[in-house]
Amino acid sequence: MRRRLTRTSGAVASAALLLPLLAAAPSGSGSAPGAASARLQSAFAAAAAEYQVPQSVLLGVSYLQSRWDGHAGAPSVSGGYGPMHLTDARTAIKEAPHHSHGTEDARGDTARPARTPEAELPDPAELPERLSTLPRAAELTGLSAEELRTDPAANVRGGAALLAAAQREAGADTDSANPADWYAAVAKFSGADDQASAASYANEVFAVIRDGEERTTDAGQRVRLTATRGVEPDAARMEKLGLRRASAAATDCPETISCEWVPAPYEEFGEEDYGNHDKADRPNDQKIRYIVVHDTEGTWDTALKLVQDPEYVSWQYTLRSTDGHVAQHLKLKDVGWHAGNWAINSQSIGLEHEGFLTKPDAWYTEAMYRSSARLVKYLAKRYDIPLDRQHVLGHDTVPGTTTSTIPGMHTDPGPYWDWQHYFTLMGKPFERTAGSDGGLVTVAPQYGEHKPEFTGCTEAGEKCPAHGSSAVRLHTEPSDDAPLVKDIGLRPGGGDSTIGVNDLGSRVSTGQQYAVADREGDWTAIWYLGQKAWFKNPKAQPTAVDAEGATVTPKAGAEEIPVYGRAYPESSAYPADIKPQPVSPLPYKLLKGQKYAVGGKVPGEYFYSPTFDTSTHKVVRGKDTYYEIQFGHRVAFVRAADVQVVPSGS
Repeated sequence: MRRRLTRTSGAVASAALLLPLLAAAPSGSGSAPGAASARLQSAFAAAAAEYQVPQSVLLGVSYLQSRWDGHAGAPSVSGGYGPMHLTDARTAIKEAPHHSHGTEDARGDTARPARTPEAELPDPAELPERLSTLPRAAELTGLSAEELRTDPAANVRGGAALLAAAQREAGADTDSANPADWYAAVAKFSGADDQASAASYANEVFAVIRDGEERTTDAGQRVRLTATRGVEPDAARMEKLGLRRASAAATDCPETISCEWVPAPYEEFGEEDYGNHDKADRPNDQKIRYIVVHDTEGTWDTALKLVQDPEYVSWQYTLRSTDGHVAQHLKLKDVGWHAGNWAINSQSIGLEHEGFLTKPDAWYTEAMYRSSARLVKYLAKRYDIPLDRQHVLGHDTVPGTTTSTIPGMHTDPGPYWDWQHYFTLMGKPFERTAGSDGGLVTVAPQYGEHKPEFTGCTEAGEKCPAHGSSAVRLHTEPSDDAPLVKDIGLRPGGGDSTIGVNDLGSRVSTGQQYAVADREGDWTAIWYLGQKAWFKNPKAQPTAVDAEGATVTPKAGAEEIPVYGRAYPESSAYPADIKPQPVSPLPYKLLKGQKYAVGGKVPGEYFYSPTFDTSTHKVVRGKDTYYEIQFGHRVAFVRAADVQVVPSGS
């Protein structure tokens, strides 16, 4: 394990270490924006002049906050508004805490009692300053909170005022037109309370300033930041901000993000109970195969408080929304309790992203997307994890372990996580890789333009406001009026799927791959949960692109085969002192003539660790092997002995 020490005094030098993310390259022809779509550009120019903030600094900070999007006045997952992400988190705190949706056991192992803890929400009065910058901006500008939330130009003014105030607090020249002199102000704007994360945020902003950027926003506004090559920021005034020095000595993070060690406890409590994770020796005892993306449904401070509670659950990393700062809680060799499926937990790394799914149009900051993408890319390279949707899982794609657990599995990070942008930042955008005869499709709607209807974001049955989404809905026939496909695991009685925001029974997500079952006009059918499922895929605005690859189908002579939620060994593989875990099939069947995309071949393994005493821990390995497949919205497993692998286009 590589030890990393953070040196704030090297902030300027470390800026050069910021590896380029693919999406950071300027786009478009480079022509000046037209008058009809230049209102936001003009707003940046006016606010920069009014508060004497270099326009490149204002644009760079805004890009890292929101990519200049206004989100129609809707708050981010941490209560931030507008292009400058001015925060008022009181508007975003949910009544129900994380792990309260559904009934899943976070540990997901029947060898020990279920772990379904409840969290305690913080008093809004205790929110940190970084989650309440909008009220401060209102004081500085004289603008109302409503204007700052809903008017992009007012929001930009508020951000400029905050930057100017930060410049004064840093004791720097408020009249300087040199962006390099505003480094400390940018660091202060991040809201970070430690030097390393403030410097990392400022470094990322100045990387954008140096490289330049250009894009059309969600409101159709063309905004451009001209590259300023060779700008050398002055980090000396960082010391005047009075920020703490966070310890990164025990962390496993790339050098391009700020990271600190906030350990989760491994302690005994109660009667033969312990928490909140298991000691292991990965990858020596088990390969790390997956990375699981979560959102916290709570503030950063709450998440850190909970992960340090031995009676709660655990994960490896937490990422902060406002600046992308990372806290690591477990050594990567150890196993966290986060995904609700022990087979996945024991072979995965869990990333919790600060945020609330209380609002239907919640959005995630660019700072957090970038930091998370850098971390995932680093971990994937270190552990040889493929960068695809069958190995970088959402919590919502982790399968239930048995039939009874399916309805209670969690649904975060939800349909509003931008998987295309996330993977583009990692250099792995979802693109067409085959012709129409490739046999597979990769789900890839245009996030900003694709706005499926959802209900239940705030009240059951209540329609959610339209918002860009990674999700694509599935029907039983090639028609918008046809019923949605059913999920007998979610509704054993055969009930209908709904368009509820947490109902995963009839939808697929960006980056997932499925075998093509049929095509008709603007519609494409895939094999999904043992049935033919149709989704609208018009050429003018496609929601999927052609691909090819390996698929599985039942072996010759088999009419159907079972599907599993975990790849466990056969009972004969267990030693006499360990009770065999049941190899329980899920209620679905993979039928003759159907195909499903293969994510890889995995061994039948079970990590036995029911006691605090690690001397009893053991990895049981069997002769059975499995294929991970994209079976429904969630992944699943089939025994290798039950299937044959065939090219998708055959």
